[in-house]
Amino acid sequence: MIVVDISIVITGLPRIQASLGFSSAQLSWVTNAYTLAFGGLLLLSARAGDVLGRRRMFILGLSLFTLASVSIGFAPSAAWLLTSRAIQGAGAAVLAPSTLALLSTHFAEGPDRTRALSLYAAAAGVGATLGLVLGGLFADLVSWRAGFFINLPIGLLLVIAAHRHIGETPRHAGRFDLGGAFSSTVGMTAVVYGLVRAADAGWHDGLSQASLAAGMLMIAAFVLIERKVRQPILPLRLLASRERAGAYVARMLFLGGAVGFWFFSTQFLQGVLHLRPLQAGLAFLPVTLPNFASAMAFPRLARRFGSERLLLIGLLLGVLGLAWLGRADATATYWRDVAWPMVLIGLGQGLLLAPLTAAGVAGVDPKDAGAASGLVNVAHQLGGALGLGLLVLVFASAAPSDADGASALAHRISAVMDVGALLLGLALLVSWFCIALPHRHRNAQHKEVLQ
Repeated sequence: MIVVDISIVITGLPRIQASLGFSSAQLSWVTNAYTLAFGGLLLLSARAGDVLGRRRMFILGLSLFTLASVSIGFAPSAAWLLTSRAIQGAGAAVLAPSTLALLSTHFAEGPDRTRALSLYAAAAGVGATLGLVLGGLFADLVSWRAGFFINLPIGLLLVIAAHRHIGETPRHAGRFDLGGAFSSTVGMTAVVYGLVRAADAGWHDGLSQASLAAGMLMIAAFVLIERKVRQPILPLRLLASRERAGAYVARMLFLGGAVGFWFFSTQFLQGVLHLRPLQAGLAFLPVTLPNFASAMAFPRLARRFGSERLLLIGLLLGVLGLAWLGRADATATYWRDVAWPMVLIGLGQGLLLAPLTAAGVAGVDPKDAGAASGLVNVAHQLGGALGLGLLVLVFASAAPSDADGASALAHRISAVMDVGALLLGLALLVSWFCIALPHRHRNAQHKEVLQ
């Protein structure tokens, strides 16, 4: 449900822009208003699940998410839409960590959890496919607004199913770290706002500089608060593990690069290749179907080759796919220049998300399951928000002055894909150093002990 709503926006972006009058830079806030509220409130919501019960928070998140979706469908203005998207992101922040924490605590580490997390990743692939196709279908044949109304019956059915089939988890006494939640949310929002405003006004704009500086100060304040508060929303002990810390950093870098593919590819398909919204939604099938297939095959492949090796292969495929897309220009054709790179990106994403998720919750004490699950989702959402802010800046500054509309758009998107490939390359290096090498070292020590 969450992934469908993220992707259903993507194919509707050009129609949303035309309907409500967004600029190219401001359009990114349709995504960022959601992801910043999502990422900023995740840690507090994860803590709330530990204290108040994860099923209760799961149902609360579903309800808030569903109501906000309906509000977006009725949005008469840009401000209304962005406000509703932020509320929807808050609902997702309540819902997502409860979902992953329930999986992590129900399935023990090993084959069962690997299978559960693979299905979790496969559900994301199905959701992405469904959202892109439905978003294009509704935007083309009905209205971009219709895509948000489908969450009402789905949300109601899920609330009923949760009451019937999910047992409540034990509650733990504790307090809420409101200072940490406030400083982290405000800090990340200020940084992303500074990046997006700089795309419109330039680096010399005073408000952009002030926003970036204030954001960095608030993030520093967040770290200090987490070191001193008795019950932090981010227990810093979670970062003591090289494997977990590497998984969080690699996830942020991966999403920072991948978000540019999802956000700007639809503009390339509609603005350069002149596909209709429905055609653009269907044009993502070469990425979403391989994504689903490789995610479903991951448990079997992991038993044979090892999950860490598959993680590196997945990131390498993503680097190659984005770099290939970066070669597309105004003369590109879909089958030659877009579809095949999408296949590589889809195969790679299906292989890498499950091991990154498993590494992010590896070795965590059950009392920290909610916080660790929240941190996985924080890395996912904030990596996407920061990456999109950076890539919007790249997009705004990349066009040559002598290019026409389609050529300029293609040139800008090519630059975005190149930077996205660079971010995935950094994620590959971090994964190799922090996840694959320690795992290889542990295996070698284990063999020596057996001998």
